Amino acid sequence: MKYVNMHEAKAQLSKLIAAVRAGEEIVICQGGKPVARLAAYEPMRKKPRLGAWKDKVVLKPGWDLPETDAEIEAMFDVLKGSGER
Repeated sequence: MKYVNMHEAKAQLSKLIAAVRAGEEIVICQGGKPVARLAAYEPMRKKPRLGAWKDKVVLKPGWDLPETDAEIEAMFDVLKGSGER
């Protein structure tokens, strides 16, 4: 972490931003005391909406039958036997 005074930050903002883009954090001080931190921008993650897939995924009757489970297991057994992952 690099510390710079306010005057230096004003005069060399482009260089400081280049350093931030390279992964460094800069602390800007005023009167010898830290007042701000210059760091890379991280976009906010969207919160998942509950029910967003409602009416988009439709499970057909019989999707949970034991025969369906056997078909799925058979598909993966074929993959195991061929050496694929």
